[in-house]
Amino acid sequence: MNASMNLHAGQCHCGAVQFDAALSDGFRSIRRCTCSYCRMRGAVVAMAEAGGIRIRQGADVLTRYRFHTGTAEHFFCSRCGIYTHHQRRSDSTLYAVNVACLEGVSPFDFEVVPVMDGINHTNDTGRPTRRAGTLRYTPAD
Repeated sequence: MNASMNLHAGQCHCGAVQFDAALSDGFRSIRRCTCSYCRMRGAVVAMAEAGGIRIRQGADVLTRYRFHTGTAEHFFCSRCGIYTHHQRRSDSTLYAVNVACLEGVSPFDFEVVPVMDGINHTNDTGRPTRRAGTLRYTPAD
């Protein structure tokens, strides 16, 4: 893991899974997705390159889930059920990390979150990834 990258400690809800994530582009890569799985999961993610996630504790309680083409590999805690990260389908050299699992970070810290069109995935259509919209958070006064 490259120490010069934006390093963050993270964990699942129950603390059984603990990890470090080196975000390759900090929080400039945050996004959500409209695919069937991401739509139900609702997480805001940031990117880490391959090797950018180091599981410090709980590798044995991480569960994997694959669907559709089986390319993307989603990881979550088998005890509390929290999604921690996944290997991306469109670029298998990148992992998406659930920002809500990162110490001191909340998905509500971001006023604007790009939403990518996962329904019309680039690997299915052969066209470039398209932005489907924007999720906005406006705190109450």
